[in-house]
Formats: sequence, C-alpha cells, structure tokens
Amino acid sequence: MHEFSYCDGELYCEGVSLARLASEQGTPLYVYSARTIREHYRRLDKALAGLDHRVCFAMKANSNLAVLDLLAREGAGFDIVSGGELFRVLKAGGRAHDCTFAGVGKTREEIEYALEQGVYSFNVESEPELEFINEVAGAAGKKAPVALRVNPDVDAQTHKYISTGKSHNKFGIGIDRILGVYAEAAKLPHLQIRGIQTHIGSQILETKPFVEALAKLVPIVQELQSLYGIEFFSIGGGVGIIYRGTLESGAPDWWERADEDGGKRIGFDDYAQAVVPLLKPLGLKILLEPGRSLVGNAGVLLATVQYVKRTPAKTFVITDAGMNDLIRPALYEGHHEIVPLKEPSAGVPRGPVDVVGPVCESGDFFAQDRELPEVAAGDRLALLSAGAYGFVMASNYNSRRLPAEILVDGDKWGVARARQSWDDLIAGEKVAV
Repeated sequence: MHEFSYCDGELYCEGVSLARLASEQGTPLYVYSARTIREHYRRLDKALAGLDHRVCFAMKANSNLAVLDLLAREGAGFDIVSGGELFRVLKAGGRAHDCTFAGVGKTREEIEYALEQGVYSFNVESEPELEFINEVAGAAGKKAPVALRVNPDVDAQTHKYISTGKSHNKFGIGIDRILGVYAEAAKLPHLQIRGIQTHIGSQILETKPFVEALAKLVPIVQELQSLYGIEFFSIGGGVGIIYRGTLESGAPDWWERADEDGGKRIGFDDYAQAVVPLLKPLGLKILLEPGRSLVGNAGVLLATVQYVKRTPAKTFVITDAGMNDLIRPALYEGHHEIVPLKEPSAGVPRGPVDVVGPVCESGDFFAQDRELPEVAAGDRLALLSAGAYGFVMASNYNSRRLPAEILVDGDKWGVARARQSWDDLIAGEKVAV
C-alpha cells in the first residue's frame, strides 16, 4: 500500500497537498509518507510472527534521520554498511547493539568505531577482512562479534548491478569454502562467532531464489549451530516493489498487481509462507535486512517543468530535477511513474515525450518516449516510488544543490532535511595554494 492519491483534482500524500508543499518548499523536493513506512514495517513484522526474528532496515535505501527515527520507534534494528551510517543511527535514537555491519571494505576507523559503540555483529565478507577485524579488536582489547557472509551462488534474476549472490559477485564467501573459513575464524582469539549471513540481491520478484538459497544454506547453518553455538541466521532482504502502475495501486493488495514483465510481484505474506517453514525448525533468531520494500513506495520526487522543447524527432519535457537528484533511471534503467500534481481530465491530449533534467549529460533523463498528458512550463510533476535509492544516491554534480526532504504524517508535515544553500556547496573548500 501507499498513501499517494488524487483528491479533489490534486495529488496528496496522506492528508497533505503535494502542490502546496512544492509551492512552499520549492522543487526538486523529496516527500515521504510516514504512514506507508509504518504499515510496510508492520506487515512484514506480522507476516514473520511465527519466527523469533528482527527486522534490520537496510538504511542504504534511505538514511534520513526522520525515517530512521520512525523505524527505530517501531522496533527496527538497522543493517549498516559504513561508519557514517552507524553515526546516523545513533543520532536518530537507535542503538549500535541493534545494528549489523555489512560491506566488503570496512576500514580500521570504522571497525574501531563500531567496536567502541557495541555493534551487534560484523558481517564479514572475506578471509582478509576476518583477520583484520581480529587484529583491530585485539589492539582495542575487545572481542569482535562476527557472522560470515556466505555466497550461495544463486541467480536472483534481477539487474546485474544489484545481484549479490552469484559466485562472480564481490560479496561474501563461497558456499564451498564457508565451513573451512569458519574453522579458521574459530582459531582467532579476538573474535566471537555470533551468526551467519547471506543476501542474494535486490528487487527480487519471486520467492524461488529465496527458497533455493535457503535450501542450500540450512544444512550449513545446522552444522554451525552444532560446532559454534551460533545465535542468529541473517537471511538478507531483496523483496521487490511495484514501480509501474503505482498510483492506481493504493489498495492493500497493491503488490499483487502485474509488474512490467507481466509477472506477479510477491508480497510479505507470500515471502513468509515460502521461507518460514525452512527457518522455523532451526530455532535460531532470524534477522532480515529489507530496505526498498519498506520505503520505496513511500516517497516521491517533485519537479517543476521549466520548458517543453519540440523538435522534429522528439518532444522534451525539461524539469528542474536531474540525474543528480534521482540517478536510478540513468544508472539502472529504472522505471518511475511520472504524474502531474493536478489530476488530468479525461480529454487532455497525451503523447510520447522524454522527461529530462538540466544536467549536462545525455543520460540525464527520467523517461524516454513515455506517454504522458500534455504539460506546460510551470506545471509540476511527481516521480513516484522514489523513497529508496533516491536522495541517498544524490550528488552535487554540476554544482547543483541537494534537494530538501519532507516527512508527512497524517495532515502534518515537517522538513526532514533543509535544501542546501549556495554556501553549503563550497563548505570545507578553500583555495589551497
């Protein structure tokens, strides 16, 4: 479900007009629905009620403090991939002991910081990292809690940039070597073996890859229980969301609608029905690391049309938002529904247009040859399903200021991040010589 719909001819987020927010706060502008995030978290938590489990939000999807605070209040833990993300969790009122620290390139500074704060577990991705964490922990006079990330060599059938569970990916330790690496870990004096972790990729649209990975891993998990008394099995995240037809999908069964390939996206109940029977007999705490599925459909990016450029070959709708604000279409060929903030009447002409931004790159586009209602300069648009991997991947490319972020909760809203000022663009810079 989500909380974006037309009301009296205007697009609303919950009880707040998006046109009003765009007028008062300017564009480009990210807007998030608190109700949607809460509902998604609660649906997943409820679906897994049969397991001793913890939902650890993969905050690389959206690391705004207001979003983290909202999820911490719901009882979520956090999946972090940098020292900076741990810092954000703590500033948002979360606890380090509720964090698992993933990532293939942890630095000494990050490991020291995580040890000092008391992170629940380091998800270790390689033998050299294992040895390094042992060294850093020894120097600090501590024992580092670890879980090895196992790569089950499963094809998640997703975009190659977000597939993480195949043998040619940089993530994790091969399933054929994992028991041997655990044996080596057990010999290192400054490590505490706490669990095992896996994650096969993102935006997965069926249960089969999850089941295939777990079927391979459950016997290994059972052996690790016997050998080392592990506490948890972290099964990662990856459940996909709808990117097409989302405005018409506000009903609670939105996830059951067809995706772009004509298939059926899985919901949290489908996911739970597939994985719980495999996991429950283990008797372990199960950690999950969802990101996109909690926040993806909870956010939109608002933009203003600057010009409509007509050429013999194309019509370009040029907006004030660019690839530096939302890079998914350029980087992943990701689809985002684009709708006007004023509901178009039935008779409004539609036609194929390219919706593009002002950045000096031919790859700066949000849609190509998209059938959209006719728009004019000054009209405002919403790019839907922008709550995950939107602002977190934004940049100052072309010296463009980062947009503001708004959190809506019912009929109330607040600025969750102020728009950058011109001075913010050069903060910390100076003429050095």
